[in-house]
Amino acid sequence: MYIRPCYREHEGKRYAYWALVESYRTERGPRQRIVAYLGQLDERGRLGVQQAAGDDLELDQGRLFDPPKPEWVEVDASRVRVERCRNFGGSWLGLRLLHQLGLVNFLQEGIPKGKEEIPWPMMGLVLVLSRFCHPSSELAIAEHHYRQSALTDLLGIPEEKVNEDRLYRTLDALLPHKADLEKHLKERLGELFALDYDLLLYDVTSTYFEGEANGNSLAARGYSRDRRGDCKQVCIALIVSRCGMPLGYEVFAGNRSDVTTVEAIVEKIEGAYGKANRIWAMDRGMVSEENVEFLKEGERRYILGTPKGMLKQFERELLAEDWDRIREGLEVKLCASPKGEETFILCRSAQRREKEKAIHERFEKRIESGLRQIEESCRKRSYQIGVIERRVGRLLGRNSRAAGLFEVEVKAGSRRRTQLKWRKVEAWRRWAELSEGCYLLRTNVKDWTAEELWKAYIQLTEAEAAFRIQKSDLRIRPIWHQRKERVEAHILVCFLAYVLWKTLAQRCQRAGLGDDPRKVLEELQQIRLVDVVLPTKKGIEIRKRCISRPSDHQAILLERLGLRLPAQLKIEEM
Repeated sequence: MYIRPCYREHEGKRYAYWALVESYRTERGPRQRIVAYLGQLDERGRLGVQQAAGDDLELDQGRLFDPPKPEWVEVDASRVRVERCRNFGGSWLGLRLLHQLGLVNFLQEGIPKGKEEIPWPMMGLVLVLSRFCHPSSELAIAEHHYRQSALTDLLGIPEEKVNEDRLYRTLDALLPHKADLEKHLKERLGELFALDYDLLLYDVTSTYFEGEANGNSLAARGYSRDRRGDCKQVCIALIVSRCGMPLGYEVFAGNRSDVTTVEAIVEKIEGAYGKANRIWAMDRGMVSEENVEFLKEGERRYILGTPKGMLKQFERELLAEDWDRIREGLEVKLCASPKGEETFILCRSAQRREKEKAIHERFEKRIESGLRQIEESCRKRSYQIGVIERRVGRLLGRNSRAAGLFEVEVKAGSRRRTQLKWRKVEAWRRWAELSEGCYLLRTNVKDWTAEELWKAYIQLTEAEAAFRIQKSDLRIRPIWHQRKERVEAHILVCFLAYVLWKTLAQRCQRAGLGDDPRKVLEELQQIRLVDVVLPTKKGIEIRKRCISRPSDHQAILLERLGLRLPAQLKIEEM
C-alpha cells in the first residue's frame, strides 16, 4: 500500500489529506482501490498513534534544540533576509531513526577513539545519512551534498572537515564492525517491531564495477542481473525476515553461482544465532540435490522452488481437478513425494498462464517466420549444410521458449541445393498448454497447509524488493571503489541505509501510512533549514536558524508518525 496526496474544497477553503491506496490483482490485471482517507488527527487519533508508536516518539530532541523563548525587538522589516538555506527534513528524520535503532551509541562505544580530529563514529553517521537521503559517491558528499544539508547543524561537524579522504578512511574504520552491527540490529529490530525470525528468505544479486578493479580478488565477470556482462561484478547474498527486514548479508566473487552460496550462508547464520527451528525459503536458482541433502542432514526445514522440468513428474496431478483455491486466479495442491520425506506443492496461476501463453505464441511466430525466410533463401541459391544449420541454431537459440515446438531437418537436396524441412511437434504444444502458469515447490515442513506454504514462499518477493530498493533508491550500483575492503565497506553503508529505509517503512505501517516509505521520505525531505537575519533599529543583526513550516500534507505525515519539528535550532559558534 502507498499514499497519494489529495485536496478537497469545502465552504471556500482548501483542505489537504492523503489517500491510502492498495494495489491488488484481478484476472484482468492489477488494479488500485482507496482503502482510507488520512487527514489531521483529532485528540483520540493522536493518542492512538502515540500508543502504537510506544516510547520512541521523542528521541533526543532536547539535546539538539532549545525551546523557543519570547524575544521582543524592533526590526527594520525592509532589510529582513534569509541566508544559508539547507535540506533539513531527510537528515533530521534519518538521525531520529538512527537513535531509535541505537546505532549512534553503538558506533560511539564500538569504534575506539584514536588520534583522529573528527571521531570515526560521527563520520560514519555522515556516510549512512547521506546514503539514506542523497545517495552518491564520497566525492559528491564532500563537495556538494554535505554543504547543502543540515548535517553540520545536526552532527556538529564543520563543512571544511568533511573531505573525500576522511570519508574513505571512515569506510576502513566501519568495516571491521560488520558482524557486530548485524547482531545489534537483529536484536534491536526484533525488540522494536516484535519480529519473528522463524522464516528466513534468501536471495542473491550482483552489482557491477566502473573500472578494472584489478586489485580486487572478488571482482570477476559472471551472470549479470544488471545486464552489464561487459563489467566485472560482485555477488551480494542477502537474508531477510518475512517482512523484508534484513538479518545479514555476504559478498561473494562475481563469477560464483548462486547454488554454491547456500551452505556458506546457512552456516553463517547458524554460527551467529544458533540452530533455531527456522525455515529457509529459496528460489530454484539455489536448489541442487547437494544443497537439499545438506539441509536435510542438519535437520533444517525449507521451502524451495524447483526447476520447470520437474513438473513433468506430476502430469497426472496437473490433469486432476482437486485443486484448492487460495484467491482469485490462484490454485494449489499438495503432492506427496515417492519416499514420503518431502511434500511437493503444485501451484497454478491464471495471470502467469496468460503471460506464458503470450510468450509461447510470440516466439512461435518468430521461429515460424524465420524458418520460412531460411527456406526461401535455400530455394534462391546454394548454401552449405553447415551454414543453414548455424542459421537455424541461432534462430532457435534466440527464441528458446518455443524451440521445442519445432523439429527441424537440414539435408542435401537436388541440384546442389540445401533443403530445409520442419514440422511442429504437437505433443510439445499439448504439454506446454497443460503446464502454462504452473510451478512446483518442495518442502519438508509437515505441519503447514498448502496455502501457508505458498504464502511463505511468495514472501521471497521481499528479498527481491530489497535489491530493487538498494539498486534504485540507495544506488548501490555502480561501484566506483577498486579495493576489496572499500567495496565491502561501501556495501555495508548501503546495508545500514536500507535498515533505515525498512525502519521507516515499519513506522509508516504502524501509523496507517501503508508499507512504502518512499512518498513519506520524499515529502519530509522538502523541509528546509534557513537562517533568518533580522536587522534591528539599533544596528545589530539578529540571526535565527529556523525550520520551514511544514505544508498541510507534511504536517499530516509528521502527526501520524508522532514526530514534532522544532521551530528553531540553536546557532553554535564554530
